[in-house]
Amino acid sequence: MPGIYIFLGFIAIVVAYGFGLRALKRRARGPIEITDAPLNPTELDRYARHITLREIGGTGQVRLHDARVLVIGAGGLGSGALPYLAAAGIGTIGIVDDDLVENTNLQRQVIHDDAMVGEPKVKSAMAAMKRQNPYVNVRPYQRRLDRSNAAALFESYDLVLDGSDNFETRYLVNRTAVALKKPLIAAALTQWEGQISLYNPAHGTPCYQCIFPHAPARELVPTCAEAGVLSTLPGVLGALMASEAVKHITGAGQTLAGRLLMWDALDAESRVIKIARRADCPICGEGHD
Repeated sequence: MPGIYIFLGFIAIVVAYGFGLRALKRRARGPIEITDAPLNPTELDRYARHITLREIGGTGQVRLHDARVLVIGAGGLGSGALPYLAAAGIGTIGIVDDDLVENTNLQRQVIHDDAMVGEPKVKSAMAAMKRQNPYVNVRPYQRRLDRSNAAALFESYDLVLDGSDNFETRYLVNRTAVALKKPLIAAALTQWEGQISLYNPAHGTPCYQCIFPHAPARELVPTCAEAGVLSTLPGVLGALMASEAVKHITGAGQTLAGRLLMWDALDAESRVIKIARRADCPICGEGHD
């Protein structure tokens, strides 16, 4: 007799699980309504899998729709982040890059294709993003970011993603973001390895220069052309940048604010370490708030 009860209990659990699973599928497939939302029925259907996630839901998707994200660079890291920002329904996405698509980019910068070689990267990226999601507003800025234009570009955006490939630009992006109190998601990569964090000293986290106070010697940081880079690495780090952007905007989960994630593709290892502000940081330290 005890065996029968155990068997019946097991059957009850399976049946209950089945009902729950079917209900979840119906919720994902069925019509979704968001009162007073700026999303049309096609968009509601498009983002149904986001809306089904309890950590995002309808409110979070509307936040994504209303968000304005600026991406520095449409190369490797930008190429990985931009398609997912568009797919996620970020309402306004700015892209800053002055480069043209080159044949050597196509091994890893998958937002561009062979037909776009010789075209501006911002034009190529915008075309791909609009094909993927015509409901997002993409703003291309075909120019090099410098001191004369950084503040004006950052001003109208809520969040900045830095996918630049040199320390001069990274430090400029960080200084500008801190001065304007804009949260910054920055990543970098080389060969088989990459790292990423969310820097937001206006809310207690370190800034980029707290963690990387000085640019390393030129010979210690070879370019991709000199050292090579794994084709999938920008995609992995770029997707992580987009994931952090979605979490930051919607309030879902725990972001990388105050933490640095390091990814080693060669050994398939990742590590997260805590990072903290430096009181003597010339950008966000004491006396610079």
